Amino acid sequence: MKPINFGRLLLGGLVFLLGACGGETTTPLPSTAPISTLPPPIPTTALTTAVLTLSSTAALTSNAAPILPSAPVPTTIITSPAATSPKSANETGRWLQKAPIPTPRSEVGVAELGGKIYVLGGYGGLQANEEYDSQKDSWRKRANLPRPVHHAGVAALAGKLYLVGGFDGDNGRAVSDVYQYDPVSDKWTDLSPMPSARGALGVAVLDSKIYAIGGQNNVDLNANEVYNPVANSWTKLAGLPTARDHLAIAVVNGRIYVIGGRLGSYTRNIGINEAYDPLTNRWEAKALLPTPRSGIAAAVLDGRIFVFGGESDAGTFKQNEAYDPVSDRWASLAPMPNPRHGIGAVTIDGVIYIPSGGPTPGGSQTPIHEAFTLK
Repeated sequence: MKPINFGRLLLGGLVFLLGACGGETTTPLPSTAPISTLPPPIPTTALTTAVLTLSSTAALTSNAAPILPSAPVPTTIITSPAATSPKSANETGRWLQKAPIPTPRSEVGVAELGGKIYVLGGYGGLQANEEYDSQKDSWRKRANLPRPVHHAGVAALAGKLYLVGGFDGDNGRAVSDVYQYDPVSDKWTDLSPMPSARGALGVAVLDSKIYAIGGQNNVDLNANEVYNPVANSWTKLAGLPTARDHLAIAVVNGRIYVIGGRLGSYTRNIGINEAYDPLTNRWEAKALLPTPRSGIAAAVLDGRIFVFGGESDAGTFKQNEAYDPVSDRWASLAPMPNPRHGIGAVTIDGVIYIPSGGPTPGGSQTPIHEAFTLK
């Protein structure tokens, strides 16, 4: 996880939330950035920059997040209740073990391009760029990142990869840098930077544009900015209603879902689920993630959003929970064999791949690579 300076984008790390899965002790954070003990303020503009329509009666309940007594839930958080659906025995899914990643890492950026999976940056491999072939179950190294970075967002669009924001691997500061990677030439190119420097954000592609949402730069941000690769330019949009970091993000049926995350610290994980419609530039509250978590990842399979892993002060999460945007309900499926946080998830041919991640809270790393399927 990215060390917090109160006063943590995706991020991205696809979203994010917690329900302790064990009694692991917390691993000290890397010394790349200072840590404070106070939670970040939630921007008061979070709800004035967007129109928020509730899918059900909004309520602040104990189901929203495990908040410490000394840190009350901010009044700007508006949620709708978590809803779960029963599942049949054949819907729990199963896990597969895959070739471990050559460089054990966490807080990585992960994306799929041309049937290959790319894992970029992260603790343990700040400039590493490794490519996975799902057909051969093998890895190979590609051109290093232009700069050392962790907690960056990654997107794939029109045959190229885009590395967005993150925290500098040398000093821990949030960056606004954007780079494009061409896997054919194996080269990187500088692009126009984001308006808002941040790490631990969520990055998603919709209608040939790249959206960068949430994240942290000393405080949690509600930034929602879209990149047009044709014009090489950024535009600011309606802000995320609930500013947060270490969230998960996914796109289904023309909407962007921002799920889970934290209010500055993994002791303040939340289950908030908010959907953005780019056609109306509005946000809508959706059913809460059943297990509040952060440092999580999300991937889409059969029209549902699957949210994996996460961390808290009590340990890492094994939870695998799927959201159906049509019914606005959640279901629990087969848990991760190896709980992890600081992960990314991508889908290829009906299988969700989750390489690397942190096995214990904080800056831990592992080469574990697992895949989930409903088949």
